[in-house]
Amino acid sequence: MSTNKIQHKVNHVALVVDSSGSMHQHQSQLIRVVDEFVAGLKAESDSLGHETRISLYSFDHRVENLVWDMDVKHLPSMRGLYKVNNGATALIEASLKSLEDLGHIWEEYGEHSFLQIVVTDGEENASGGDRRHDGDMTVLGPWLDKIAAKMGALPEHWTSAILVPNSLAKRTAQNYGFPAGNIAIWDADSKEGVEEAIGTVRAAATSFLRGREKGVRGTKSLFAVGQDLSVDQVRANLEPVPADKYRLLEVDAEVAIRPFVDAQPDVTYARGACYYQLGTRVQIQPDKEVIVVEKDTDRAYTGDAARSLLFGAGIQGTVSVKAGHNPALEVYVQSRSVNRKLKPKTRLLIML
Repeated sequence: MSTNKIQHKVNHVALVVDSSGSMHQHQSQLIRVVDEFVAGLKAESDSLGHETRISLYSFDHRVENLVWDMDVKHLPSMRGLYKVNNGATALIEASLKSLEDLGHIWEEYGEHSFLQIVVTDGEENASGGDRRHDGDMTVLGPWLDKIAAKMGALPEHWTSAILVPNSLAKRTAQNYGFPAGNIAIWDADSKEGVEEAIGTVRAAATSFLRGREKGVRGTKSLFAVGQDLSVDQVRANLEPVPADKYRLLEVDAEVAIRPFVDAQPDVTYARGACYYQLGTRVQIQPDKEVIVVEKDTDRAYTGDAARSLLFGAGIQGTVSVKAGHNPALEVYVQSRSVNRKLKPKTRLLIML
């Protein structure tokens, strides 16, 4: 009897969304963009031949499961499921509940990976109770111990990530045990911020699924781009830029982009002709072009498919991303600013 069998890849994604009172202004928009996020998961799973199952949670001072481990192909719209309430924010309890629930999934057959993404516009103030306790450590202490222990014990094929509203909340999330590379900040006070948040989540999920093809089952740098790309993918999907149409310049010190370019021989600054090397987190608007460069050869590639290759198919809005580590490739982003500060030990690509 043959012992050969197919070890198909199964992805379990839990999206945990804040439904406390402060989310009222975003309710209808959040429903739409979560639906788009799910559509992106479905498209990428179909493309890669993965099975992807999704669970949805909402939380105020209570935590509610809306959908449990459903095939992403059959998930209904969030409309009618997600509703903002007037409660507080049981962030720790929601994060723990979704992780504990996923832990009940049987993994005997297939190659399983788990991805939890939490989206909140505030900080913890309600776990373990039915009312707001505003960080009372006598109540929060045991919950802080629980989440730190849970995060510290996650297996390597589990990834836990969170979007938070500011730098203080990011530091708090790190104290909970979320890896720094799996924490992103979003603007919770604007409609554009909601679009950006879910665009960021969708790009991250796309990168996660593609990483699975390379045997990566878990990551601590989820909100980064480019680390999952190969030179073969770039050459197959993008268009080479003729070598005489661009130059790459080394940046030795922090400097504004326009005076740096104008100081170069035979080059004059032109708006839209410069591309800075992606490094720390930036917002990339939908009208900004991107270029991918091979490190060994300095060959540059671009085209209409560049954004979808990096951020995921169907992502049209602004995304908030930083560069992932890729030993073979660099990502460059178009700049139309005369004041952008170039960072030392990076490069600037100029179209001629």
